Amino acid sequence: MRYEFRVTDNLSRPVAQAFPELEAAPTTHQTLLFGPVTDEAHLYGLLMRFQNLGLHVVEMRRLPD
Repeated sequence: MRYEFRVTDNLSRPVAQAFPELEAAPTTHQTLLFGPVTDEAHLYGLLMRFQNLGLHVVEMRRLPD
């Protein structure tokens, strides 16, 4: 499965590196993070990482394989 996460603000390099399995693409006032998610536990782990870093996920969607 592949997912895309849209978070508010442009992430600094150290924060983006907290998600080594995802690619980061900055946009105006947001950052897109996308990549493979192996299973539901991995998905929830990513969401917890976003929360622990104080990031606000404004959109999450599954991408076509």
